[in-house]
Amino acid sequence: MEAPEDVSVREQLFHDRVRETIICVLLFICLYIVSYLVITHYKRNAEFTIDNSEDATVNKIALWLCTFTLSVSVGAVLLLPLSILSNEVLLSFPQSYYMQWLNGSLIHGLWNIVFLFSNLSLVFLLPFAYFFTESEGFAGSKKGVMARLYETAVVLFLLTLLVLGMVWVASAILDDNMARQSLYDLWEYYLPYLYSCISLFGVLLLLLCTPLGLSRMFSVTGRLLVKPRLLEDLDETMSCAEFEEASLSRNLTSGTSSWINVNAEVLRNRFLNIQARRIALEIRKRASPWQRNLGYPLAMLLLLAVTVVCVLIVCYHVVELLFDDTAMPRGMEDPLLGAASFSMFGSLGAAVQVILILYLMISSVVGFYSSPLFTRLRPRAQDTTLTQIIGNCVSLLVLSSALPVFSRTLGITRFDLLGDFGRFNWLGNFHIVFLYNILFAGLTSACLINTLTWTVQRELIRAFGLHKLPSTVSRSTIPLRLLLANGLSKIQ
Repeated sequence: MEAPEDVSVREQLFHDRVRETIICVLLFICLYIVSYLVITHYKRNAEFTIDNSEDATVNKIALWLCTFTLSVSVGAVLLLPLSILSNEVLLSFPQSYYMQWLNGSLIHGLWNIVFLFSNLSLVFLLPFAYFFTESEGFAGSKKGVMARLYETAVVLFLLTLLVLGMVWVASAILDDNMARQSLYDLWEYYLPYLYSCISLFGVLLLLLCTPLGLSRMFSVTGRLLVKPRLLEDLDETMSCAEFEEASLSRNLTSGTSSWINVNAEVLRNRFLNIQARRIALEIRKRASPWQRNLGYPLAMLLLLAVTVVCVLIVCYHVVELLFDDTAMPRGMEDPLLGAASFSMFGSLGAAVQVILILYLMISSVVGFYSSPLFTRLRPRAQDTTLTQIIGNCVSLLVLSSALPVFSRTLGITRFDLLGDFGRFNWLGNFHIVFLYNILFAGLTSACLINTLTWTVQRELIRAFGLHKLPSTVSRSTIPLRLLLANGLSKIQ
C-alpha cells in the first residue's frame, strides 16, 4: 500500500511543478509583450532600419535583452502586490477548488525567479548589450557579428573578474574569515553579497527619488487635468495666445520678422510652444464645470491623502521599531499564505498597502527622471537611442528590485521578504533601518511642505496677474491694497 501512495505523492508534486512552471511562463510572456510595446514606443526607428545588416542585427539583439530586463523589472514591482493579494484571496476562499493553484510554493518560486533574473540581467545581460553595441571586433580579425561577439565576451569576462575581485576585497575588509571561506564559493557568497550591495544602492536611490517624486506628483497630475478658473479671464488669455500664434505664423510664412532679426529655428520652436498653449487653453475652455471645478481638487486631495498616509505609516513604524523586534525587516523561507492577514485592518488594509506600494514606485520613477542628475536619461517617444534605453533599463531594474526591501523597511507592509531577498546583510542592522525611516519621513515632509507653499504662492501670483510684470519689478514692493483691488476687480 505504501508504493501506490508514494507514486501518487510524486505525481502530485510533478503536476504541481508543471502547473507552477506554466503559470510563470505565461506571466513572463505577458510582461515581455507589454515591455516590448513600451520599448518600441520609445526607440529610435532609424537605428533598426539602417542599411548595414550587421549593426541592425546587433541592435535587435540588444533590444531583446533590454525587453527581457524591463519585463523582469515589472515583475519585481508586482512581487509584493501579488503576494499580498494572493494571501487575501486565500483567506476569502480557503476551500475553493479554483484557487488551489494559488499557494505559497508558487509565490516563493516567483520571488526566486525574479531574484535570479535580476542578478542575471544586472550583472551579465545589460553589460553584454552595451558592450555588444559598442564593439567593432579585434584589430586584424574578420569583421562581422561573431567578431563583435568575441570582443564583447572577452571584455565582459575581464569586467566580471574586476567586479568579483572588488567584492572579495570589500568582504575581506568587513569580515576576513568569511572572505577566506568563500574564496571558491561564487554562487553562495559572492553573488548574494554583490546583489546586497546593489540593493543597498537601490534603496538609497529610492530614499532620494521617492520624496522628490511625491512632491512632483502634484505638478505632473496638474498638467494632465483641467485646472479651475481662479480669478482668471480665460477668454482674454486665449485671445492673446491666438493673436501671438497668428503673428508668428505670418512671420514664418513670409520668412522675415518685422521687429527683430531672429533665427528661424527659434521662431519655429516658439510657434510650437504657443500653439500647444493655445490647444491647452481650448481644452480648458471646453471642459465641463464638473470636470474643471471638481476633478482637479479631488485629484489633489487624493494625492495629498495618500502621501500623508505614507508619512504617518512610516512615523508609526519608527515608534514600533523602538518597542517591537518583529518590526525589523527579515526573511521568510516558507510563506504560510491564507493563515492570517498581513494588515490589522483586513482586506481593506491589504488593498491600501498594494495602492501605497504601487504609488511609491510611480513616485520614485517620477522623482528619478525629475532629478537634474538623470534628466538626460528621460526617454522620448520615437527618439530614444539604444544606449539611453540600456541606461533606462538599468535604472528601472535597480529601483524595482529594491522596491520589496524598501516597502518592508519602511513598514508599508508586514509581508516578510521571501527567498534571497531576505538574506541581505544590512537588513538586520537596527541603526541603518531606524535612520532610514527617520530620513524618509523628514525628507518627504520637507518636500511636501515646500511644494504646497510654493504651489499656493504661484497660483496666487497668477490669479492676481503678477506673473505678467517685468522681471525688474519686485513683487514685494507692490502695495497690498493694489493686490486686493486687482483681485476684487477680477472677481466682479
